[in-house]
Amino acid sequence: MKTDKIKPEYKIWLSTETGEGIMGDGKWQILKAIEKTGSLMAATELLGLTYRRTWGDLKKIEEQLGIQLLDKSRGGKDGGTSSLTPEGKRLVLAFDHLHERMDGVIQLAFKDFIREITNDIPDTSENTHL
Repeated sequence: MKTDKIKPEYKIWLSTETGEGIMGDGKWQILKAIEKTGSLMAATELLGLTYRRTWGDLKKIEEQLGIQLLDKSRGGKDGGTSSLTPEGKRLVLAFDHLHERMDGVIQLAFKDFIREITNDIPDTSENTHL
């Protein structure tokens, strides 16, 4: 079996108890791009997103989590700026850490998966890594 070209891919998202999406990898990337570029407009252009929808998505996250994500200043001839609030920075950092931890778990589970499909382990019913 050709397993050397297989790799796991996954996405993380947070949702309410009722299943309404709050934030996932896409919004995380938006916040990181805002911090990098110093501008919501520049971040949306960099990621190929619309400003209006992105602004609405960020407002929704703020409402759902009860925090302010951005400090904005209106621009003059040079345009405005956007930066993450301390709460926004904590959210991005926590999501970074969640991804790092999940990457490790996914890699371990994937190694078990490869062993199972290549029959390197005799009985997978007692595999309790996760």
